[in-house]
Amino acid sequence: MKFWKIAFLSLGSFILIFIIVTAFNTFTVQSKQPVPDPEKITLDEEKAINNLSEAITYKTISYDDRSKFELEEFQRFIDFLDHTYPSVHRELDLERVNDYALIYTWKGQDPSKKPIGLTSHYDVVPVLQGTEGNWDHDPFSGKIAGGKIWGRGTLDDKIGVIGILQALEHLIEEGFQPERDMYFMFGHDEEIGGEEGAMAIASLLKERGVQFDFVLDEGGAIVENMVPGVEAPVGVVGISEKGSATAELSVEGSGGHSSQPQSRTNIGRIAGAIAKLEETQFTEDLKGPGEDLFEYVAPEMNFGMKYIFSNKLFFEPIIEEVLLKEPASAALIRTTIAPTIFQAGEQYNALPEQASAIINLRLMPGDSLEDVKQFIEETIEDEAITVEVTGSEATKVSSLKGKPFKTIQQAARNVYSEAVIAPYLMVAGSDAKHYDSVADNTYRFLPVQITSEDLNRMHGTNEHVSTENYLNAVKFYVEFVKESNRY
Repeated sequence: MKFWKIAFLSLGSFILIFIIVTAFNTFTVQSKQPVPDPEKITLDEEKAINNLSEAITYKTISYDDRSKFELEEFQRFIDFLDHTYPSVHRELDLERVNDYALIYTWKGQDPSKKPIGLTSHYDVVPVLQGTEGNWDHDPFSGKIAGGKIWGRGTLDDKIGVIGILQALEHLIEEGFQPERDMYFMFGHDEEIGGEEGAMAIASLLKERGVQFDFVLDEGGAIVENMVPGVEAPVGVVGISEKGSATAELSVEGSGGHSSQPQSRTNIGRIAGAIAKLEETQFTEDLKGPGEDLFEYVAPEMNFGMKYIFSNKLFFEPIIEEVLLKEPASAALIRTTIAPTIFQAGEQYNALPEQASAIINLRLMPGDSLEDVKQFIEETIEDEAITVEVTGSEATKVSSLKGKPFKTIQQAARNVYSEAVIAPYLMVAGSDAKHYDSVADNTYRFLPVQITSEDLNRMHGTNEHVSTENYLNAVKFYVEFVKESNRY
């Protein structure tokens, strides 16, 4: 009887201690959001809106086949910038790289301070042939209707280029002078990898010995209903981007007539391998930028969610299980597997002598290409299948300590005072990765408040941005430049 009494007392003490510790963690977690301190920014709104509208009309389309580029459109766009932003072109130095990539340099008053870079791109993806009629307004019209600007590039990413230049024109006209050198770098081929744009710019600056304190590119945005338990929109700033790799699985042999198939055909082998990979998946782990995201949003959650996320030590398995239920959140905690191409066979009654599949993988920071190959080979357990893995690993993870991240966070809060600004892991690609070699830190943030539907429109049909959102983006860049020169 004494034993059971002691056991119950011990269990009760443990539960009491658990409740006290977890409640303490919940009630003492502090907000990581800076207090908004906005500047009074008065813009010529009609002029600013018309400028983005016109920018959309230039068909600066990137194609995988570079011979399809309509380079006269790129030149027309550059000419448009020249006459639209006279103060910028008078006060800043402009250099062209590979003819169409642009570097604007604004000299600061204190050469001892490290420079800061802002980058965007003005090329856009094509409109899928046959879908033109699905648009409410022509995709290259720049139509202003219903409080929105319509067309390809309104979100990805002429809004960045025009937003930055509009902000600079405003700053120059009000007499602002930067303390430090600032570089504004605009690529023209980001949508196909950025080799002749951002990569070439970064290579040139590296040769000159330029080393940025940090570079800010497009990337995460302020998204409504993004995080469970957080009513406010959450602005996510990418502090790293996942690697992108291609795995090719191939097998040869076992051809012949379909009336006499072997027990394992080439198609069956490859299909079985893919099934095993999708069933197994890479191990999930809430760490790095994904963990940072929830540390920043936890203080802003409702009590129930705050209790769980403030006590990750105890509830991590539960948290990971919840995150795995949605593709967007699952991508934050594991390397992902996406079969995209399957090739086999030419005739209905002949067994193919070859079969292959292409799998796109997005790698978590810390996962190497060799790790991926080893995982695939061990999972499929089929020596007849050849596995080749090529691609890039995740970028370095930029710091949350010091001024750079706080500068972005403060500028965003100055414009979007109700938003929660937090770090995250960007699952797509950007030009920012090219600047890793010339920057202590690289960040990724598009200063607009959007919905999940808007995200799908970026490379899809009916891409548009509200005029309010666009004007707020301009104000963000004004705030960003000023905040960048306060340390």
